[in-house]
Amino acid sequence: MIRLEGVKKVYEGIGKSPDILALNDVNLHIKKGEFAFVLGHSGAGKSTFLKLILREEVATEGQVIVNGLNLNKMRQRQIPYFRRQLGVVFQDFRLIPTMTAYENVAFAMRVTNIPERQIKRRVPYVLNLVGLGSKAYSLPQELSGGEQQRIALARALVHSPPIIIADEPTGNIDPELSIEIMELLQAINTVGTTVVVVTHERDLAMRFNKRIITIDHGEVVKDTPPKPRRPAGQVQQTAAAASNRRAQESLRRQPAQHRPHTVTAAGREGRQG
Repeated sequence: MIRLEGVKKVYEGIGKSPDILALNDVNLHIKKGEFAFVLGHSGAGKSTFLKLILREEVATEGQVIVNGLNLNKMRQRQIPYFRRQLGVVFQDFRLIPTMTAYENVAFAMRVTNIPERQIKRRVPYVLNLVGLGSKAYSLPQELSGGEQQRIALARALVHSPPIIIADEPTGNIDPELSIEIMELLQAINTVGTTVVVVTHERDLAMRFNKRIITIDHGEVVKDTPPKPRRPAGQVQQTAAAASNRRAQESLRRQPAQHRPHTVTAAGREGRQG
C-alpha cells in the first residue's frame, strides 16, 4: 500500500548554506489494512516522509509507491487525482472558518464534482460516524478543539479513501480527547482502511497495540510490530473496544448508494463497492 525503497531526500542549501539530508536509505512497507505510527522528534524526518507520500516532494533517490502508483514517475496533472485517494487529517484542522461543519465536509465533495444529491446523503452519515451529527450547522469557532478535529476526520473520510494519513492529529487537543480521536482512527482501521499516524507523542503511540516506526536523523532506527493478540476468551472487553465495534458496524451498514465516486490517477471515475 505504501512502500519506500532506498529513499533518500536532500534539500539543496540556499546560497552558501549546506545541503540538508532529510531522509537517508529508508526502506519501508506499510501493508494494506495496516495501522502504523510514524514516531520521531521535531526534525527527525517525519515531515519529509509525509511530504513524499503525499507527493508534495519527490525523492532524490529511490522509489516511493503509494496505492500501486510510483510517485517518482507521476505527472503533475495526475497529482490531484492521486490525492483524492487519500484522506488527510492535519494538526491545525484546516477548516474554513466561514463554513459550518456540514459545509466544510461537503466542500471536499463539491470540489470533485460529486452530485449534490449524493452529498446530502453522505455528509450527515460521516458526521454521525464521528459523533457530531448534532453539530452539523455549527461554525468551527463554536466547536472545541476535539470537535474540530472530528470534523476534519469526517472530511477525510467523506470519499471513503483506502488510506488515512493523520499528521500530528492530537497536537492541538487535550489528552483525553486525544484518546478519543485515536480510538476513532482505530475503529476506521478495523474495517480495512490503512491508517498512518505521524506523531512525536511516544506515550500516545504506546497506548495502542500497533506497529511503531521510529525515525531519527532521517533514518528508520526502529520498527516495532504490534504484540501478538491474546485468545479472545482472555481479553477483557474495554470501552475502547466497544467504541470500535460500534463504529465498525456503522461503517458496514452504509448503503451501497452512499458510497462516493472515486477518481483514478488516469482520471476515470467509478463507484466503490
